[in-house]
Amino acid sequence: MSIEPVDPAFSTQRLSYQVPGLAETELADTPLAQFRHWYDDALAHPEVSEPNAMALATVDPHGAPTVRTVLLKHAERLGFVFFTNYGSRKGLELTANPLAALDLVWMPLHRQVTVRGVVERVDERATAEYFRSRPWGSRIGAWASRQSRVAASRADFVDRWRDFSEQWPDTGQAEDVPVPPNWGGFLVRPVEIEFWQGQPSRMHDRLVFLPAAADPQDVRITADAGLPLLDDASGWQIVRREP
Repeated sequence: MSIEPVDPAFSTQRLSYQVPGLAETELADTPLAQFRHWYDDALAHPEVSEPNAMALATVDPHGAPTVRTVLLKHAERLGFVFFTNYGSRKGLELTANPLAALDLVWMPLHRQVTVRGVVERVDERATAEYFRSRPWGSRIGAWASRQSRVAASRADFVDRWRDFSEQWPDTGQAEDVPVPPNWGGFLVRPVEIEFWQGQPSRMHDRLVFLPAAADPQDVRITADAGLPLLDDASGWQIVRREP
């Protein structure tokens, strides 16, 4: 397909990443330890405003992809956790096809972490624990938003928020707003985790943790692919991908 002449506003934008590379000998023994190390660096960097912001990619029943930014709320030995309305587009797509990809990008550090894996819902206890930690207004918003549905107007949404705020006023207590019945967490259990470090001349470093039994040339993202714990060094192999 023929396209218009390349626009220099895009084509001339480039940055040479003059930062130290990432060698196999520098990686932590486990993907969880390596992730926490890089995440701590992002937390400490003054130019990284939201270190837990991550792109979440899903597919619909017809195989069409969707991507959006969500917030990582937990990283532990089983995987990566975020929360949402189960009736939202992402909630419905993950319920129908429980596979996902994540991408955390920390541009001031010229780093990103990408994850592909299988998805499970977290239990009600973990959902309630996180929900009660949210600010009161965000808890009300979880009730007011019919996430991803077409809105008649912003005023309609604002009116709903006001109605719920009157039903459950802010008392300063974690339990003053109940958990919505169609709201909760998803756990992404990785089948691969890639640590990407930008380098000059597009010679980027890409080191990937894969299950020890996986074929590095043909990584299958399925529920029965073998899902080692992220803090188990014996469950993983490390491969380098070309940039």
